[in-house]
This record gives sequence, C-alpha cells and structure tokens, in this order.
Amino acid sequence: MKRFARLEQIRRMDPYRDASEIYRLTSAYEFPWDHTRALELALYRTYAVPSIGRLLAETAELTDRTQKRYDDTSLLLDTVVEHGFDSTQGRTAIRRINQMHRSYDISNDDMRYVLCTFVVMPKRWIDAYGWRRLSRHERVATSVHYRTLGRHMGIKDIPETYEEFEACLDAYEETHFAWDEDARRVSDATLALMASWYPRPLAPLLRTATLALLDEPLLHAFRYTPPSPAVRTLVRRAVRMRGRAVRLLPPRRAPHFARQNWEIKSYPDGFEVNDLGTRPVPGLRGCPVRHPGGSAAQ
Repeated sequence: MKRFARLEQIRRMDPYRDASEIYRLTSAYEFPWDHTRALELALYRTYAVPSIGRLLAETAELTDRTQKRYDDTSLLLDTVVEHGFDSTQGRTAIRRINQMHRSYDISNDDMRYVLCTFVVMPKRWIDAYGWRRLSRHERVATSVHYRTLGRHMGIKDIPETYEEFEACLDAYEETHFAWDEDARRVSDATLALMASWYPRPLAPLLRTATLALLDEPLLHAFRYTPPSPAVRTLVRRAVRMRGRAVRLLPPRRAPHFARQNWEIKSYPDGFEVNDLGTRPVPGLRGCPVRHPGGSAAQ
C-alpha cells in the first residue's frame, strides 16, 4: 500500500453517509498518535472554562483519581469510534457517558463547547504537526461523527459544519476563559499525570514541553508563566519533525485504538465497557445534589 492510498480511499467515500468509517480510518490508521495528543489537549483546555474546571475539581475525579478518569474518558469515546454507534459496545458507552453527565448540573452551552473541542482541536493539531493536513472529506466526516454523538447525548443547537464548530469554540473561549483556583488544581493534576508516564527525572522537562504546546489564552487563564520563545520554537519544531518522519514510513496496516495506548494504565487485564466511568450518588462527596430550579450544592 502506498503512503497516500488510504487518503484516496477516503476521498472516494461519502463524508456524510460514511462519516464514522472515515473518522475511524483517520483516527485509527492515519493519525492515531496525533489524535491521542489532540484529544488530550482538547479535554485539557476545557478546564479553563471555570464552570467546567470547578465541577471537575468538586468531583475529585481529575485530582484524586486522575489516571482512571483519563483512562475511562479515552476508552468510552473510542469504544464508539471502534465499534460504531449502533453496536452493543457503542450504545453501552454512550449510555455510561449520559448516566455520568446526568448526575451533574451541566449547562447545554458547556456540553456543546466540549463537543466543539473534539472536532476542532484534532484538525488544528494535525494541520500543525501531522504528516499531512486533514482533507475536506475528513473535516466534514469528523463534524458529522460528533454531531451524531452530540445528538445521542441530548446536546441542543449543535453546529452544522466544521467552520461553525470552530466559530463556536473560539467565541466561547473568548467569553468564558478565566482564572479559577479549582480549575488550576485540575490542570496541575493533569500535567502531573502526563509527566508520570515517563521516568521521574524527566518530569520538569515534560511539564515545560507541554506548556510550550499551549496557546496564549490557555496559559493566561491558568496563570502559567509561558516558556521562552526559544523553548516554544524548539518543542514545536520537534513535534513537526516527528510528523515529517512519519510521512516517510509505510502506512499503518492495522488500526490502533485507545485501548492499545500504553498511557492507559487502569485495566491491565482488560475491561467491560459497562464498568467504565463513575456512578455518582447524590449526597456523597463529588456529586452535587440537584435542587428545584437547577442549582446544585455540595
């Protein structure tokens, strides 16, 4: 198989009718490493919206059980990608996602914003660091795939096109990114988790390298001191060079899904999709109690 054969295959497909299959080819064959990094940063940047960051701090899932929360989120989202919306596994994953979200008072605007990050951030990452840019077919298919996921999650007023997803994300971040002490705790815990996957002496270097990949609004919201321009240039150039090296390799012949990522640590003996995630009980720590009118109390 030639390097661009799969892209040619994708271009022969219908990006609306075959959206999830195109997204599977893109994420599991063409860019599995890039998709993992991009979705990590997509979820991470949502913490800079205080209503999201505070809730995650209150649940303690991303401060006390960071690895498991990372694993469960990755596995639930990717189960839908691997098996499809109509499969038993896909329906189970969506049911677990909805059960967890219904336990909290999360606004539709916040839910829609998180959905936008799943569409926009992989495209931006791959265009900047991947071995090729995303094609129009892939952008359309990604948007359709996540529109479908959003409908299954009951999200309202979902953008129609990639351009609308991008405009929604940028406008929401401009309005809502802000400093929050609890959100900063969640951010620090996530950075510590990413560093923990490598030998301990490398932790400070890895933290700096991760910060070098973040944009200015995100750094400002968390009040991180930006790495020097030289460090940011060096780190970003290194990631781009990785993409150029991948371009010289033969195309992947077998898919790579999130369950195969070595960063997934919580289930060395395998897992059942129905066991993933949390089952919050109202009244216990980490689960706001709903009150008439939609407010929540700890």
